[in-house]
Amino acid sequence: MPPGHDPTPSQIHRAHVATSIVFVLNGWTFATWAGRIPDLKATLHLSPGQLGLLLLVGSAGSLVGLPSAGRLATRYGAARTVLGGAILTQLALAAVAISAEHRHDPMVTAAPLFITMLGLGLWDVAMNIEGAAVEHRLNRTVMPRYHAGFSLGTVLAAALASVMTATHIPLTWHFGLGAPIVMALATAAVSAFLPHSHTSPPDAQHTPTVDGPTPRRHATAWQEPRTLMIGAVTLIAAFTEGAANDWLSITLIDGHGLPSGAGVLGFAFFLTCMTAGRWYGADLLDRYGRVPLLRVFFLVAATGSLLVVTGTPWLAALGAGLWGIGVSLGFPVGMSAAADDPHHAAARVSVVSTIAYGAFLIGPPALGHLGDLVGMRHALLVVPVLLTAALAITPVLQEQRGSRRYDDPPADQGRADQGR
Repeated sequence: MPPGHDPTPSQIHRAHVATSIVFVLNGWTFATWAGRIPDLKATLHLSPGQLGLLLLVGSAGSLVGLPSAGRLATRYGAARTVLGGAILTQLALAAVAISAEHRHDPMVTAAPLFITMLGLGLWDVAMNIEGAAVEHRLNRTVMPRYHAGFSLGTVLAAALASVMTATHIPLTWHFGLGAPIVMALATAAVSAFLPHSHTSPPDAQHTPTVDGPTPRRHATAWQEPRTLMIGAVTLIAAFTEGAANDWLSITLIDGHGLPSGAGVLGFAFFLTCMTAGRWYGADLLDRYGRVPLLRVFFLVAATGSLLVVTGTPWLAALGAGLWGIGVSLGFPVGMSAAADDPHHAAARVSVVSTIAYGAFLIGPPALGHLGDLVGMRHALLVVPVLLTAALAITPVLQEQRGSRRYDDPPADQGRADQGR
């Protein structure tokens, strides 16, 4: 479609479905890797400290990919950036398996792991940029449901990884056979992205777009108080989610004396409740607004985490579910708020993503160190404290007037919301 023409309702619907698919694929890829980390550790004969260093190399790749994604999406479009990140991730992940199982050298494995996480970072930010653009065109909240798709992808891939581990399927077969399938699905999906996602000229950062003002320079976005405050709220949400991902099952097992299976089941309950919160929270956001609803959800998450720390084993299990529901909307709402002005969405989403993902990188070792000092149950008291602090700055997420309105009437919501 020629630049400057608004997408039709059918194009918006196809982009909505395509965006949902790439979110699921991203979650699938992440959990495919994460689910086989114990096998990688055993294959390379790593101590916990050595594994931590190897994972730190992957984190460095993420720190390169995340801030670069917005710039690439502005220059080449979200579709090309998502596809490039997906292909890079799949090829590098297969190389991780090959290097680990055939070279048995952590130094050799570190290089493709760096590239894997770099590609995953590019993919993640670009799909959020596309998701925000589709949300604007639909004129209703759908970002939480995209993130519910990500969560669904992680659950499905983690289940498959557990089967692969139990049946001793080599990493090379698991990662290698899955790579072409994911690349093919990603290629098909991005072909249905919104037309504007790949119509920006190469010098888009310096030239006004067809339908709006000059896109925000990426360095400038780091100087915007609202963008940085959105990043702070999203960082707390990411920290809250990451704390549960890394330490919830361990706390239920070691802190409450539950059997290993029950501890893992508690974590699965957390994931299920978080996925449900994202799915049904989209309609609640349209009904009640971002700030009031997020305050309620943060309070629910704080209550749930407190039950995990202070309650009986049964109350702790209940708390895991409340924790999952309460944290479900923080990250997707942060992405939507960063993209309130669609003309500057790429730069701002990139900044907020980089800030927020810092919590995933710094949070686990920080909580682990604190847990060594005071025990993991007490270390998790940091979670409700931070959530309480976040309540004071949630007003920064307030939707900007006119930010999700277009001159033309919104797309046919009956068609566009099919498959949500």
